[in-house]
Amino acid sequence: MPLLINGERIDLAQPPGEVVRTYPHLEEKTRVLRGQPAQTVGPKGLLYIQQREFAVTTPKDGSVSILGSDDATTCHLVVLRHTGSGATCLTHCDGSNTQAEVSLIMSAVKSFSNDTECGRLEVHLVGGFNDDRQLSQKLTNQLLRAFDLQQDDVHIVTFCVTAVNVKTAEIFHATFPDKGPDEDLRSAHMLTGAPMTNIYDAKTEQLHIGPYFWMPFPHVDFWLNQDDKQILQNLSTSPLAEPPHFVSHLRSTLMFLKEHPFPADSLFPNRKPRLYKKTEEGLWERVHFETI
Repeated sequence: MPLLINGERIDLAQPPGEVVRTYPHLEEKTRVLRGQPAQTVGPKGLLYIQQREFAVTTPKDGSVSILGSDDATTCHLVVLRHTGSGATCLTHCDGSNTQAEVSLIMSAVKSFSNDTECGRLEVHLVGGFNDDRQLSQKLTNQLLRAFDLQQDDVHIVTFCVTAVNVKTAEIFHATFPDKGPDEDLRSAHMLTGAPMTNIYDAKTEQLHIGPYFWMPFPHVDFWLNQDDKQILQNLSTSPLAEPPHFVSHLRSTLMFLKEHPFPADSLFPNRKPRLYKKTEEGLWERVHFETI
């Protein structure tokens, strides 16, 4: 079924920018969202999504009320929501396998909406800029075409989003000082070429990390010995657009890979995932299997 705006099928032959200009309400909504000051979101109720991760939950979730992500330069953030069930997914796409990723998040949202007769699927897209290699434009086109190929109607509502309130469906510009547990581990999983991964079980309200497996990262010592400029120029798709903490975060991830060349042995005993639940204060707390 087609990808729709205002009930009309989108002409995917035209550039994404022209799509927005064709529908003034989308252009106005984008302008308003881009003009918003960034809200600082604390850990209470927050589930932060890293690159190549996604999570789905519903308004019934007692632990997570906000799904958030940031630092998308050439990447895109995608929010998919079913208006009937309120099931909401946020994912951080980088173009690694867009068609498969869109099918994955469609299935995940629909799995929470099978018993809902009313409502429709709505998608919000943001990310990218006019980078020299046109990686952003390529990913935008991939996402539009992937949604257009789905069996269900999907309605584009927004082209600008960095966070979503699951209970109210509010889309807003945000920053996240607390990015949740196992930040380096999750980044290492992405850096070693992992596919898109669902990190949250809304039924148990638990964050699931792993088990992940990778081979020793090639030339890790070489990269750790490079200066910041070399790391930025060679390990970023958009060196001129990265946030100030990009290099320090990448160094931390590379050091993590050096210290854990075989994660199955050191991080996932008995090949069990690392589980977390929210405390009353809103922080993620490790859950051990013997206490489940």
